[in-house]
Amino acid sequence: MDAAQEAHNREAFRQAVVNTLERRLFYIPSFKIYRGVAGLYDYGPPGCAVKSNVLAFWRQHFVLEENMLEVDCPCVTPEIVLKASGHVDKFTDLMVKDEKTGTCYRADHLLKDYCKDKLEKDPNLSDEKAAELRHVLAVLDDLSAEELGAKLKGYGITAPDTKNTLSDPYPFNLMFQTSIGPSGLSPGYMRPETAQGIFVNFKDLYYYNGNKLPFAAAQIGQAFRNEISPRQGLLRVREFTLAEIEHFVDPDDKSHPKFSEVASLEFLMFPREDQVSGRAARRIPIGDAVTQGIVNNETLGYFIGRVYLFLTELGIDKDRLRFRQHLANEMAHYAADCWDAEIECSYGWIECVGIADRSAYDLRAHTDKSGVALVAHEKYPEAKEVEKLVIAPVKKELGLAFKGNQRMVVEALEAMGEEEAMEMKATLETKGEAEFRVCTLDKVVTIKSNMVSISKEKKKEHQRVFTPSVIEPSFGIGRIIYCLYEHSFYTRPSKDGDEQLNVFRFPPLVAPIKCTVFPLVQNQQYEEVARSIARALTTVGISYKIDITGTSIGKRYARTDELGVPFAITVDSTSSVTVRERDSKQQIRVNVDEVASVVKEVTDGVSTWADVLWRYPTHSS
Repeated sequence: MDAAQEAHNREAFRQAVVNTLERRLFYIPSFKIYRGVAGLYDYGPPGCAVKSNVLAFWRQHFVLEENMLEVDCPCVTPEIVLKASGHVDKFTDLMVKDEKTGTCYRADHLLKDYCKDKLEKDPNLSDEKAAELRHVLAVLDDLSAEELGAKLKGYGITAPDTKNTLSDPYPFNLMFQTSIGPSGLSPGYMRPETAQGIFVNFKDLYYYNGNKLPFAAAQIGQAFRNEISPRQGLLRVREFTLAEIEHFVDPDDKSHPKFSEVASLEFLMFPREDQVSGRAARRIPIGDAVTQGIVNNETLGYFIGRVYLFLTELGIDKDRLRFRQHLANEMAHYAADCWDAEIECSYGWIECVGIADRSAYDLRAHTDKSGVALVAHEKYPEAKEVEKLVIAPVKKELGLAFKGNQRMVVEALEAMGEEEAMEMKATLETKGEAEFRVCTLDKVVTIKSNMVSISKEKKKEHQRVFTPSVIEPSFGIGRIIYCLYEHSFYTRPSKDGDEQLNVFRFPPLVAPIKCTVFPLVQNQQYEEVARSIARALTTVGISYKIDITGTSIGKRYARTDELGVPFAITVDSTSSVTVRERDSKQQIRVNVDEVASVVKEVTDGVSTWADVLWRYPTHSS
């Protein structure tokens, strides 16, 4: 099949999925009667139920299993917090404007669309040109504003809607700005992630945990990003649900006591070296990936394994799930290692979970900005003699030399690392003065020997004080749910073969409704039995839909298959009923008083459908 046909098939499949999702109210564009707003969606009843089930399973799989501390922090965040985290200065995408209409576009998206379009639809493309376009797609995330602008001009890319010329790319901050209080003097932002709420609470959470490491804190909540030109439906939105974990660990010991439980799991991994050398993703046991140093440490490897189990149990196809390691140029300067769980859907490979070892960056940044030490302590069994670096600025001499800038110079001297301080000490002893760069002043100053004393002293210490490292798995819940919709969707012919019926093969775990109850015909006795079964289902906590319309049973099955309901109970007598399984369409006969507990045990995963097929007589319709 050629690339153009493949692209057409993907588009047709996506359209079928999206039409079904919108028609059955899984989700719809927000403010639809006012023609909607790009990047904002409402979840309807089945969508809310799927989301609620996914989050309930996330809590069970992570928060309960790992004994995490769950918090819930505000969405509105003071500017100083996001200044410390780097979001105010660096949370940007490159934007271009239509020079006539002022419409904004994401520069990298325009270039990406151009390259993909050429590769998929241009039959006259030379091998050389195709290789060049593939290379552009591979390095897209690395291009500076100047390089991106040059490529857009070089390929003659114009505004998609009007074909007008575009401005040069420039950075646009993606945070929604607001002000806290009526004066407007206290600037804030809608949080772009939930993580900062956990970091700023580290001191209290550490105390709550009995001053013990490691421990993890978790948060589920809304995050906001003012996307430049949102598209791709639920995959790129302006308000979305994140579920994030911050696992705090001693930087000198990143082993994990439960790593052996996931070590034998084998799944598609895409290490940095394979990406650079053009090889495909390959199956690697996570235990081997850690032993061989492909994954930086056991705790990171443990969470990669747990994320794999979480996604596959939800119903994500394990053959269309891979873990891709960030390339060196994608990694934040402070990160020790970072992997994305990517799921393949009709839009290509989509990042749905990021699992990063962020070192001690976040806690250090908030310590520096707030002046509150976000640190952990390890008590020694007996006191240790250690050599400590002591830097003592002479404030009087520094005041005379630097006047109003004295404080910044003092802070910079006190913040010196051991290597830099010992070099300065040697230079001061031989030359009497040393050159010293003060970052906050953005200039080099001369420090004389009478301005600072640097020495090493032996001290007895009873504890080690350190800033913990953090391993952060971060889940985009909307993206996971959309990929789950695509992975669960299929069509099959109706009984008489004249039409294709849509089905979602959701596992009972995530299905929006677990079962339906139908009286076979409109008859008072059957309807009473249906209502008593409904009451029994409510008692055992199973969501159901009762349908006493006179529609044919086949049509009723088709309607609920389209909602992904795994089981249907049909009342065709007052003593026993049939239970139909959605995908196999097999039916068993069960006594009325047992049916709720049978559905409950299969829905909860205590038994499989195959198990109950053994125990109950098969019913042939």
